[in-house]
Amino acid sequence: MADEDLSGLKIDKTGGAFRPALRKKRVVIWITAPVAVLLAVLAAAGLFYPRVEVETATVSQVYPSQTFTLLNASGYVVAQRKASVAPKTTGTLEWLGVEEGSRVRAGEIIARLENHDVTAGRDQAAANLVNARASLEQAEAELRDAGLAYNRQKELVVAQADFDAADARYRKARGGVDGAKAAINAARAALRGAEAAIEYTYIRAPFDAVVLTKDADVGDIVTPIGAAATAKAAVVTIADMGSLQVEADVSESNLEKIRVGQPCEIQLDALPDLRFGGAIHMIVPTADRSKATVLVKVRFLEPDSRILPEMSAKVAFLQRTVKEDEKRPRTAVNTAAVITRNGKSALFLIKGERVAETPVTLGNRIGDMVEILSGVKAGAKVALKPLERLKDGTKIKSAEK
Repeated sequence: MADEDLSGLKIDKTGGAFRPALRKKRVVIWITAPVAVLLAVLAAAGLFYPRVEVETATVSQVYPSQTFTLLNASGYVVAQRKASVAPKTTGTLEWLGVEEGSRVRAGEIIARLENHDVTAGRDQAAANLVNARASLEQAEAELRDAGLAYNRQKELVVAQADFDAADARYRKARGGVDGAKAAINAARAALRGAEAAIEYTYIRAPFDAVVLTKDADVGDIVTPIGAAATAKAAVVTIADMGSLQVEADVSESNLEKIRVGQPCEIQLDALPDLRFGGAIHMIVPTADRSKATVLVKVRFLEPDSRILPEMSAKVAFLQRTVKEDEKRPRTAVNTAAVITRNGKSALFLIKGERVAETPVTLGNRIGDMVEILSGVKAGAKVALKPLERLKDGTKIKSAEK
């Protein structure tokens, strides 16, 4: 009975054949589904599309004067009136009343040498003058007395010898007065010389100016010729800021494009966002054979305290004077960077590794550029070409130069 029960037991194999296949299918689904999602994400990110190599341009600030500029040249700001101020005599610098940047007026004392010796000489000369004046008073008193005696001898009948003695005394007294007057003149001249010697120890500004450099300090020996190794030849260097001009070299071949009085526009490297009005003051009548250039001096039409000597400058020689509405800079871009779609202008603004089609409002043309009234700001980078391969969101890479 137990054997029959065991023989009746059978394994049903009809429903188990599909289970391994089902597991495999589920594994494939588990693997392919994330891959498909990943590929979709990468495709959406543009990974499978090649980047477009583009040339770029920068939206910049330009001036309308660039459209009527005939010639450009570079140079430096130079003070036309400049002096190294030194004393007329050798001495030790005792006092210095200015420093770099100090403004001085013509005739103002800016430094003083030690002058004890010449001051003593001045005092002695003054005392000699007082003595000479006293001697003159004494001589004049003697002359009056001798004159009275001489007149009495003339009226009286006296011996010839007495008359001759009175006459000689009178003549001597008169000569004494003349000598005393001459002594006074000499004493006055000596006093003026002593005062001049003191004046030489005062160093004065020769004209209204600004101190550029301080060339000596208190305690230095200063001499006008600088013969000694430790002596200084100048105390300060000053310049008249009202005489500042730009000195620029212009090629000989371009001389026909410029003339005296021609309007110019000056840009200083230290103040790149400003333009200063100018005019040609002088074309120096000689050429530099080594450079084949001629020196041109351009004056500033309006003074500005920010302009300093020896600043680097660029000069634009213009066809005409800049109008008032042309003095402000304009935001502009290369005309080749502008696209027109549906009657509207736009730029492909570069944002990271993509471009964004950005609508803009255009103004007037400025040479090979066009004014941007709105849409982008100066300094922004835009695609220049190939614009036909770009659209909003296109991935890009910069062209190698």
